[in-house]
Amino acid sequence: VSDIRIAMPSSTVVYSEKYCDNQYEYRHVTLPPDISKTYQQQYKGRLLTEAEWRGLGVQQSRGWVHYAIHRPEPHILLFRRPLEVAMSQQESSITTQPLAATQVAH
Repeated sequence: VSDIRIAMPSSTVVYSEKYCDNQYEYRHVTLPPDISKTYQQQYKGRLLTEAEWRGLGVQQSRGWVHYAIHRPEPHILLFRRPLEVAMSQQESSITTQPLAATQVAH
């Protein structure tokens, strides 16, 4: 098995797969060095509001909360959202066929 590494731009935010327990859906987001430095300097490594993490360039659907900091790796932000929110967003993303417009003769 070969070890294949893909070069990524230094400013790429990396998103984990989602995982869950019986209460929350989780994911972690890895910040690139330049954004991580901004996070550490501007926010002193504290938990961020949605507006703040979006301001750093993190993009994800609504309902996610930055809930914990893993001190050994402060460039990794830990997010969670209640399963109810995740399930309602999945339901709303199911597309339905638009109804065909019908003309009524007068």
